[in-house]
Amino acid sequence: MIRSADLTLVMLWVIALVVGVVMVASASYPMASSYGAPSYFVVRHGVYTLAGIAAFGFFAVLPLKLWWHAHRPFLILALLLCVLVLIPGIGQVINGSRRWIGLGGISIQASEFAKFLVLVYLAGYLGRNRDQLAEDWVVLFRPLAVVSAVCILLLLEPDFGSVVVLAGVTGGMFFIAGARLRHFLLIVIVTAAMLALISVLQPYRIERLVAFLDPWSVAFGSGYQLTQSLIAFGRGELFGLGLGEGIQKLFYLPEAHNDFIFAVIAEELGLVGAVAVFGLLIAIVLRMFRIGRLALERNRAFEAYLAYGAGLLIGLQSLINVGVSTGALPTKGLTLPFISYGGNSLLVCCALAGLSYRVSVELNAETWR
Repeated sequence: MIRSADLTLVMLWVIALVVGVVMVASASYPMASSYGAPSYFVVRHGVYTLAGIAAFGFFAVLPLKLWWHAHRPFLILALLLCVLVLIPGIGQVINGSRRWIGLGGISIQASEFAKFLVLVYLAGYLGRNRDQLAEDWVVLFRPLAVVSAVCILLLLEPDFGSVVVLAGVTGGMFFIAGARLRHFLLIVIVTAAMLALISVLQPYRIERLVAFLDPWSVAFGSGYQLTQSLIAFGRGELFGLGLGEGIQKLFYLPEAHNDFIFAVIAEELGLVGAVAVFGLLIAIVLRMFRIGRLALERNRAFEAYLAYGAGLLIGLQSLINVGVSTGALPTKGLTLPFISYGGNSLLVCCALAGLSYRVSVELNAETWR
């Protein structure tokens, strides 16, 4: 059974984890040294990586029928997480956002796990209703209402980046499931209009849009992160300054080991290294899509939408992170899957990879249904 599963996905995932550990070690060294512990972040990231490997293994061995039976309660759990994080005393405020639930020495980022839970719910819903999706508009808009409720709660944190990712994943899954083109376009137009309206209602988002359009005019204000990121790309040129030799991470580039780690990759490994890392993430997404396509060919709708949803989530988040770092998109606080420092995101991404691998295992073993 293991030999017939998609081992290519596993190899690509392992390579991405190794790249992540190496680049976090390089990008976080200056900041960690200021704390008096040069290995502070890389050690913690190593622990997160081990936890991610455990998450992959957990989801790779559990039968998918368990997730099929649990997909409805998962939506309730997602809503509960999004509500709990907004309650004072439970949700922790960091950098002006209430996104974390403290549990002793660890913090749970509600939005990361909510995205995973909603994805499993949507896969189950579409698996049950795909035959009616194109004919009955109620079947189409019922889940959109509950996903919208999750998005509203995420906006209250606020976490606009997660809302964009969740909206994109939801739209993509409905399109793959066979929603009529006119219905799909209506959803896209309404969602885009709402996101655009939200973007201009709050002053700090307007500042980000101004910085996106002309970052050099506010290079020491709202455009600081983007200009420093662009400088890193310029320094890296074709082959980079060399691993560990980057300059922008020396307290010039904020969140060098987290949201802007792709800029560090571009500076130290050059355009060639940056394209290779981005290509690695694309390859992972394409393997997940391949698994989803094979599942659809075998009429395994739930499994197909799980794999497609996992690929869409990782792909969209990668695209947005790279787009922000290169100035192609306005600044958003999203990590680069498998690469950036951050335990919650890494756990969820590894869980999605494990879930996709499990789909490939069951497609070859035909263990249920």
